[in-house]
Amino acid sequence: MGRFSKMKDVLMPWSNQNGGGGWKGGGNGGPWGGSGGGGGGPWGSGPQRGGGGGGNPPDLEELLKRGQSTLKTVLPSGGNLGFKGILLAIIIGAGIWLATGFYRVEPDEVGVELVFGEVTNQTSPGLNYNWPYPVGAVYTPEVLRIRELTVGLRESVNSGRVNTQDVVEESLMLTGDENIVDVDFKVQWRIRNTPDGVSNYLFEIQNPAGTVKAVAESSMREVVGQSNIDSILGENRTPIQQAVLELMQTALDSYNAGIEVTEVQMQKVDPPQQVIESFRDVQAARADQERIQNEAQAYANRVVPEARGEAARISEAANAYREQAVAEANGQAQRFVKILDEYAKAPDVTRERLYLETLEQVLGKNSKIIIDESAGGSGVVPYLPLDQLNRNQGAARSGGNQ
Repeated sequence: MGRFSKMKDVLMPWSNQNGGGGWKGGGNGGPWGGSGGGGGGPWGSGPQRGGGGGGNPPDLEELLKRGQSTLKTVLPSGGNLGFKGILLAIIIGAGIWLATGFYRVEPDEVGVELVFGEVTNQTSPGLNYNWPYPVGAVYTPEVLRIRELTVGLRESVNSGRVNTQDVVEESLMLTGDENIVDVDFKVQWRIRNTPDGVSNYLFEIQNPAGTVKAVAESSMREVVGQSNIDSILGENRTPIQQAVLELMQTALDSYNAGIEVTEVQMQKVDPPQQVIESFRDVQAARADQERIQNEAQAYANRVVPEARGEAARISEAANAYREQAVAEANGQAQRFVKILDEYAKAPDVTRERLYLETLEQVLGKNSKIIIDESAGGSGVVPYLPLDQLNRNQGAARSGGNQ
């Protein structure tokens, strides 16, 4: 016990000097020091567990020299602990070093374990263990968090208010019909929650946020360059946003970025500030043009059906007249044939009948005066015109009813 107490007194100043808390403090740095990051080992600080990044290894030679110098200074025997003391110190140090391999994965994270720089396992949320640094390393990216970036705007919070600043270097774009338009948009993305997606996100690209922003700006410029300004300034921007999303996803997949783009939303689309008034005048003129075209189309929709209906009525009337004329002609022809047949059977009787029927038709429509030459005087035979009496009585009856 006396030798162990002397060894502890020797090591305590070393740990306190390096800010690790020593054995008594129970800090995360361990007996070899460290800044409390939880990822230290006997050779210095390893990658920051839980942060998804790595740290620079310490200078091992400098660390060993400092340890030897401290031991020689505090030990009365010139730094000679004996074989058992050294073995005990090594065992305790190894135990503390192994204990630093425990790490926690939060519910929205996934743990990626590396051993000698090679990915060996992916762990679920909870308490897990991996070899400590420098043998092992752990990254815990947030795979469930939706990240958002804005292109064309810079947002800052001042006294609880969100201030925006336009960045024309990112937002000014050339359309397919050679017009300039100012486009601000947002992109939402996340890490693809698959084993290959997480590994690609960690090790295939160096700056994920910068890569997504560059791809977003490039994709938007390509889609805008293939579109007319009318479709861009219009309210129906869904096809443009969908085209940008698909183009971004294709580019990021070709990079093996392990990133999934969830949404592209256009925030503000305007002409450049210098010509915005002229563009508004043009938009107003186009609105008037569309209104006049709609009125003309409504008039055409009303007049054309009426004209077509009138044409159909006249055509039907002509067809009816034609059918009537043809039917009457056929009837007259058949009547003539029947009369001809009867005339062939009895010519005298038929001739007399035709003569009388003709006189009836001719004289029935005219006023008649009968003269009898054998009678004396004027020879006019008085008679009672019953048809005229009936006509006069009908007219008088109609006048009385009025």
